[in-house]
Amino acid sequence: MAQRASRKAFGPSPLDAAVQTRDQNILSVVEEAVRHREVRLAFQPVVHARRQDQTAFFEGLIRVTDPTGRIIPAGQFIEQIEERESGRLLDCLALEHGLRTLAQTPGIRLAINLSARSIGYPKWRKVLQRGLSRDDTVAERLILEITEASAMLVPELVVQAMRDLQQLGISFALDDFGAGYTALRYLREFQFDILKIDGQFVRGIAHDPDNQVLTRAIVAIAQQFDMFTVAEFVESRADATMLAELGVDCLQGYYFGAPSIEPPWRPVAARAAAR
Repeated sequence: MAQRASRKAFGPSPLDAAVQTRDQNILSVVEEAVRHREVRLAFQPVVHARRQDQTAFFEGLIRVTDPTGRIIPAGQFIEQIEERESGRLLDCLALEHGLRTLAQTPGIRLAINLSARSIGYPKWRKVLQRGLSRDDTVAERLILEITEASAMLVPELVVQAMRDLQQLGISFALDDFGAGYTALRYLREFQFDILKIDGQFVRGIAHDPDNQVLTRAIVAIAQQFDMFTVAEFVESRADATMLAELGVDCLQGYYFGAPSIEPPWRPVAARAAAR
């Protein structure tokens, strides 16, 4: 205790100060990039569990680039930017890129991540309305992903917004399920279309009886509420096989493909045309 007290008296360590300075610098770079719209989407396939050669949809993950053009890992800034105005603008840019991609590629479905804080943001709503008005098919091919933790920040707002947007044909996915503390009554009221099982239950599941039981229970909950299930962070054939046996509908992870700036459906479409 005395040692801890003495550390406080002398302030943060040089390492702590360096980390804090680095985080502040990264955040400044990210906010500058958002202002100048220096962002892109990286696309990762989500495949059918029982037909793993068939893609169900793609997830579009926002990528921010620094002044040299290098991608800044989202883990280095996403929590800090979440509560800022720039976080809302980043969601607007992700949606804008996603809607444009859907309009340009009629044959795909695409999931775009969204903070619950942005769902009532006027500029985000304008971006959505503008994109939907340009193409009648976009709404039914758009999936909005909200993390479990984010949804629980403003559950009443999320519930109402989902009801309104689902009437337009938009689907909603509950991301990272199991990582947070969703109250079961809210799970019933949310009425998500897709439930994405957090990677902590998925990695190594082929050799983990406990996670097999938990995942089977999650699948049962999803089926009760008429939700499709997606297992995230699938990294091996053994895990993919086990997840299919447990009844998971779709699989996503590096085993099937890493997020790619180059749209992966282009070679897929070329192969399909050649058959």
